Amino acid sequence: MPKLESPFVRVMKGGNYIVKDLVAEGYEWVFEDESVMAIEKLHGTNVSIVIQEGTVTQVYNRTERIPFITKGKKWIIEGLLNSKEKGYLKFLGDGQNFGELIGPKVNGNPYKLEEHLWIPFDGFCQKHLRYKCWGKYPKTFDSLSEWFKELMPLYTSMKGDREGFVEGIVFTHPDGRMAKLRCDMFEWFRGERHGGVSEKSK
Repeated sequence: MPKLESPFVRVMKGGNYIVKDLVAEGYEWVFEDESVMAIEKLHGTNVSIVIQEGTVTQVYNRTERIPFITKGKKWIIEGLLNSKEKGYLKFLGDGQNFGELIGPKVNGNPYKLEEHLWIPFDGFCQKHLRYKCWGKYPKTFDSLSEWFKELMPLYTSMKGDREGFVEGIVFTHPDGRMAKLRCDMFEWFRGERHGGVSEKSK
């Protein structure tokens, strides 16, 4: 999956990149197109699989191809096998399918999982992790900022934890365009930021 960018312009402030009240050029569609979906962004590692005639033939962690027999990243394969047992791969079609692998060895395991799971974007995320309230309220910068302060974690809520971790949102267009907006991109955020300076270290 290509690197996803913010729909708002980002600026450097205090050692961190934060978003400002200015829509990034080319991302007007996030706020103008009624067909856009807002889906919870999982804090995992990008893993994609290539399916041919219903069979997984290739596995990638970002751009690195992962062999089925692997020692260094066997947890990725384990996550795919666990997801297959749960039926997450059942409705995926031929071609390259993207998703997030989460679990004990990924980003500190914020979802407190005991096993690794691959969560496909098509199917599972679009069905279970979609914020249906998107579009029912003003799509202004200030409105989004306030919404993100109270953003409900849909993935952990499925397991009964409504106070669990939530990273942000991926905005998707039916034609394949995507954008991301994380909670830590807002100036009010307190805690560890991606590639920046934590509030604790200031």
